[in-house]
Amino acid sequence: MQERRIAWVDNAKGICVILVVMMHSALGVGDAMGGEGLLHWIVAFAKPFRMPDFFVIAGLFLSRTIDRDWRTFLDRKVVHFAYFYFLWLFIQWIFKSRVWAGGDPLAALRQLALACIEPFGTLWFIYLLPIFFVSTKLLRNVSPAIMLSAAGLMETARVASGWTVPDEFAARYFYFLFGYVFAPHVFALADAARRTPGEALLLLVLWAAANATLAFSPSPFAGFPTLAALPLVSLAAGLAGAAAVVVLAALACDLAGMGWLRYCGANSLAIYLGFFLPMAAARKAIVDFDLMASVSSASATVTFIGVVGPLLLHRSTRRGTFRFIFQRPAFFRLRTPAPRADGVTRQNAL
Repeated sequence: MQERRIAWVDNAKGICVILVVMMHSALGVGDAMGGEGLLHWIVAFAKPFRMPDFFVIAGLFLSRTIDRDWRTFLDRKVVHFAYFYFLWLFIQWIFKSRVWAGGDPLAALRQLALACIEPFGTLWFIYLLPIFFVSTKLLRNVSPAIMLSAAGLMETARVASGWTVPDEFAARYFYFLFGYVFAPHVFALADAARRTPGEALLLLVLWAAANATLAFSPSPFAGFPTLAALPLVSLAAGLAGAAAVVVLAALACDLAGMGWLRYCGANSLAIYLGFFLPMAAARKAIVDFDLMASVSSASATVTFIGVVGPLLLHRSTRRGTFRFIFQRPAFFRLRTPAPRADGVTRQNAL
């Protein structure tokens, strides 16, 4: 079955997932080596829009599935992500709990049980997506203006209960809703960027200057480290950054040698699920064996391994016994997917 993919969407997802891997890699290396490097500046620059753009992209295609029957919807938007969450929860837990190395088995089991209600480590995004999908389907008859206003108020409220689910729901749902409600405008923006690349590049330069000012300027208010973190400003910075990524991703479609970015985006789920282990292993090897003195070089190396490692694992397992690592088996489906009349499927949120 042939899959029709939209190039700029894959480019945008590639940018997003690389930025996520970069953040975890750079911060982890910086803590381990006691310093900062170039990637720390890139991470700080991307902070206002890194996750907002991921959620905007995740909401883009929801309008195509939201009115389907609940069984099909739950299979594709809940069971799909639940399967990968619990599979990779177990994989990460095996390494983090260190039961195999003499760790406390009761403490490890408590940690595993807690992960059912408190998202485990880097998997919180996978945990939260089904909640966004179901919430939006339940509220689909509510006015989009009311939904966006309520979600914007939640983001501005800075909910800090200490529980990841409500805190991240409040902080991120606005961007997911924005992608869902304004999907036609997002696609129009990408088309306009490709038609007028000169103007698009100028806007990107202006945006980069404005984003850098907000991301690196200290805030005069306690509890808000930068101007970009201020209420309402964060909303504007997140949406502007998401738009910038869309424009950049659209322009990348017409550049030679950018197939690797599209490939990363097309396999963003594999990267997001699998980057933790090669990233951690690379960081430990570099630090323990003193392989690099530069934080910048070490951060870049760990980021590269964190992105490439899952892609190699995905490629090597997609037709073998272990293909269940990145492909949901048929017996974990509520309904066997049937091809459309034209034999085409469309890409999902990741």
